[in-house]
Amino acid sequence: MLDQIKGLHHVTAMASGARANNAFYTDTLGLRRVKKTVNFDAPDVYHLYYADEIGTPGTVMTYFPFPRAARGRRGAGEVALTSFAIPEGSAAAWEARLRERHVENLARDSAFGAARVLFDGPDGERLALVEVPGDDRAPWTGGGVETEIAIRGFHSVEMLLRDKAATVELLNFMGYREADAEGTVTRYEIAGGNPANRIDIRVDPAAPRAQQGAGSVHHIAFAVEDRAAQAEVAARLAEAGWQTTPQIDRDYFYAIYFRSPGGVLFEVATNEPGFDRDEERAHLGEGLKLPRQHEHLRAQLERQLEPLGDEA
Repeated sequence: MLDQIKGLHHVTAMASGARANNAFYTDTLGLRRVKKTVNFDAPDVYHLYYADEIGTPGTVMTYFPFPRAARGRRGAGEVALTSFAIPEGSAAAWEARLRERHVENLARDSAFGAARVLFDGPDGERLALVEVPGDDRAPWTGGGVETEIAIRGFHSVEMLLRDKAATVELLNFMGYREADAEGTVTRYEIAGGNPANRIDIRVDPAAPRAQQGAGSVHHIAFAVEDRAAQAEVAARLAEAGWQTTPQIDRDYFYAIYFRSPGGVLFEVATNEPGFDRDEERAHLGEGLKLPRQHEHLRAQLERQLEPLGDEA
């Protein structure tokens, strides 16, 4: 069993428009955009990062906004729900805030004893805000959401699978253990990690296969402390029959990737070096930061990329 993984690092999804995506996550949800960069493999597409003040692992929601991308089709083999932690007693205030902003498919319920607000993001991505007592992560309040209700970071992700056996075996190897079950959903938690330490699996043998597009989660990333820990994870995964990519420098973290049995793409990302490696903390996410190999495209990309609407 691995002991290097410390919970979620980030969740990366796809969108159809950068400006609407940016407005939703920074204004409606009040997160901080901690980085404005581009997709390493498609530099004409943004890679936008939203998080707490500094992009702490376990708080970072990221997007590839492909202009005018078709919507994905929900189904098995994907992350069907991404949940953020909010303070206990704040669900009603969030419901009112989201209703005022005409957020779609808004609902209230509870899961595993916790009140939550369910809703859709701008591309139909299913999201939730879950009340968590005692979550002492410092929230970002520069987006206009009061400290008393502001998002603390991730709570969990829920994968929809036709069969969970092989994925559970993998999660167990990664350090996750079954914590609870409710209906068709089973919760797995990792001990000694960050507060984003929950993975839920919902099983539906009859679910259609998901088709990725705007609103789909592209991958989920698990946090490790540094490159040495990441190398240990890669070696142990290989011994167990899971082949990963080489370590890839993503400027703000190092990454390895592999496909989980149920179809969800897993990443293992380092907590180092962080989002302040090329910007002062007071100005994170303001300038367009380009990977070294794409810096020669700056003039072209600055003309081509959609304005986000908050440029100075």
